[in-house]
Amino acid sequence: MSGVVAGFTVIFVIIAIGYLLGRRGTLGAEGETVLGRLVFFVATPALLFDSLASSDLSVIFSPTLAVAAVTALTVGALYMVVARVWLRRSLPELTIGALSASYVNSANLGIPIAVFVLGDASFVAPLLLFQIIAYSPIALTILDVTTLRRGASRLDTITAPFKNPIVLAGAAGLLIALLGWTPPEALMQPFRLMGGASVPGALLAFGISLYGVRVLEKGTSPRRDVALASVLKIVVQPVLAYLMARYLLGLEGHELFAIVVVATLPTAQNVFVYASRYGVGTVLARDTAFVTTLAAIPGIALVSGLLAG
Repeated sequence: MSGVVAGFTVIFVIIAIGYLLGRRGTLGAEGETVLGRLVFFVATPALLFDSLASSDLSVIFSPTLAVAAVTALTVGALYMVVARVWLRRSLPELTIGALSASYVNSANLGIPIAVFVLGDASFVAPLLLFQIIAYSPIALTILDVTTLRRGASRLDTITAPFKNPIVLAGAAGLLIALLGWTPPEALMQPFRLMGGASVPGALLAFGISLYGVRVLEKGTSPRRDVALASVLKIVVQPVLAYLMARYLLGLEGHELFAIVVVATLPTAQNVFVYASRYGVGTVLARDTAFVTTLAAIPGIALVSGLLAG
């Protein structure tokens, strides 16, 4: 349990610093926007390129990858169906909602939790790679195409995904890993340094966004959307992960425990960054990340009590 507290302490402290920056106006009226754009266009692409270029792609072919992919896509699709039928949301809103319900905080919270609770950071590696290689590009492609300006040409629609910095950085890093080439350290160090700003930058931007607003405030927050996404993320996704790992893959013991813990991690702050970039679903992404982060603490504690042996 101390590992859970330690992991969550990291994220709350940085968010609190962001909140104080917003309250004091240290970064100015456009601080959140500028910081979010820096994370989206520079820091996150650099982090993804560095992570993938130096990764061992053999970790992709593992039970954790299969569970991560199937549960994320299933929960995301379930959100889109329910929210479309029940709440009548547009496709861009559905996309942000689906990410809020299934995109796991695998980096800034997943790694500390994996180290402190599971004893090995490699448990989150397949999930991290899946989200970088497949899930983000799919979601960002949908957002690129569906939020294009009115009157955009067919060529704009086709080429939009290939202009996205996150998609391009992920593809470049994956290509280097597949080729087995080790770039010179002098070339990789700038990307490593810039990528180091991605996680704290996203958390700071999230903290700044909390100032001056009330989370789940009536009239401004899409409470039904947040409730749906939060239940899917903290309850449905871990249950699906358990059922698939235990009964389809036959996993037991610590490996089963690790997969369920990873699935119980909250919504990633990157979803808020994506929502801010495309100007859609920002309140949904912010409130869901906040709710699921709080709910994940007892959730992971419960999983630990039931499955940790």
